Amino acid sequence: MRRMLRWAAVAALSIWAGGVSAQSLLERPATELAVMVQARETSAVALVTAAIAAAKANAGLNAVISLDEDAALAEAHRIDATIEAGEEVGPLAGVPVIVKDNINVAGMATTGGTPGLTFVAAASAPVADALQAADAIVIGKANMHELAFGITSDNAAFGAVGNPADPARFAGGSSGGTAAAIAAGIVPAGLGTDTGGSVRIPAALTGIVGFRPSTWRMSQEGVVPISPTRDVVGPMARTVSDVVLFNEVMGGGRVRGPTGLTGVRLGLAHPHADDLSPDTAAVWEAALERLRAQGAEIVDVDMADIVARAGKAGFPIALYEVKQALSDFLATYQPDTDLAALVGQLASPDVKGIFETAVLGPEAVPDAVYDEAVGAIDVLREDYVALLNAHRLDAVIYPTTPLPAQPFAASQTVELNGNSLPTFLAFIRNTDPSSIYGAPGLSIPMGRTEAGLPVGLELDGRPDGDIDLLTVGLAVEAALGAR
Repeated sequence: MRRMLRWAAVAALSIWAGGVSAQSLLERPATELAVMVQARETSAVALVTAAIAAAKANAGLNAVISLDEDAALAEAHRIDATIEAGEEVGPLAGVPVIVKDNINVAGMATTGGTPGLTFVAAASAPVADALQAADAIVIGKANMHELAFGITSDNAAFGAVGNPADPARFAGGSSGGTAAAIAAGIVPAGLGTDTGGSVRIPAALTGIVGFRPSTWRMSQEGVVPISPTRDVVGPMARTVSDVVLFNEVMGGGRVRGPTGLTGVRLGLAHPHADDLSPDTAAVWEAALERLRAQGAEIVDVDMADIVARAGKAGFPIALYEVKQALSDFLATYQPDTDLAALVGQLASPDVKGIFETAVLGPEAVPDAVYDEAVGAIDVLREDYVALLNAHRLDAVIYPTTPLPAQPFAASQTVELNGNSLPTFLAFIRNTDPSSIYGAPGLSIPMGRTEAGLPVGLELDGRPDGDIDLLTVGLAVEAALGAR
């Protein structure tokens, strides 16, 4: 007889069934939960009910913009009935997930974290539809930095996203809500978007895994854009194995299985690995020792020239392309609002300032500057691949961010080794370059500081080498043992 675990939403985190609490279930990987649902060891209804209760219990984090309880529970009942009837279900059957609120999900509002976007999506974006087709259940939409233009998720419209490791600190951005929801145990996995680090930065700062696929690997249809040249949707989860499964479901290809690190060559990227905060440096050095002990060959590589040239191209591309891309998005999904009206309703001062000055205002990027920036991409990609070849590298390795999550008071300016830096520039320093030449990037937890703050290790692979990178990522995660 089928064991159905049914909790009232308000009690889902405290009542036990079959010796396993709802909270414990939510802390398990998505791959394991899907198997449990299909084996009738738990139910989709139990998982969704628990996830909704967890979202409410963690409301103070502001990780979730909206919950769609009725639709999620209806879908859970459908999946349980399908299994009860002995019919086939998808590989993510019954797994509750959350989707960043710049990605369309049918029947849910898409806000992009800004007051001026209010439409209810008639259809899911292909990336979200792929998860739903695999029988994952979207319970709601995740908070984010407004219009994805920032790395703190300090959102003036929907509230700042707190970091589960320390709610007085930011969760990173712009996919901070998705990261915080996963790290807090609300859901095991979800979707974010990454233009210059918006999946990987919050993953690192909250202690989860975040994957940026090669730029052209995932559909951008139905996603609020910044830069079509740089944007990509990526899965976020607590384990690399979950990211591997989500990537496969989303059409990114199949990883055949994990391998060890013996003989794997990792390029220790400079200047990415330089000028780290002392607490980050301590975790980083310990991680390198663990990787070496497992057989990895770590060689120093100088990427300073590539990084400098990428830095000159990144902002002109994003600031130029967002004007037309966002206008086109509005024309398709919310035609009664033009870009000027949307900008007029922006709530976060940092985002409003960028749009009024550098997108629509006097500092807008000229055509010639944009053309030069876009023209640099192919050469940057060629030089990056040449560097990998010259050193016979399987991946490039570095700390995802040079310092851990900071208090909200440091949302604009941060101190790093005695220097006062813009917070945005400090945190995208390492992740931004690879997003310009389109390389896949994977941030993996590598440990915590003495204060208990998560620190991420990033692996970058070859453009279009996503499967090889994820294979290395499985081995690196096993060697680090930081989860």
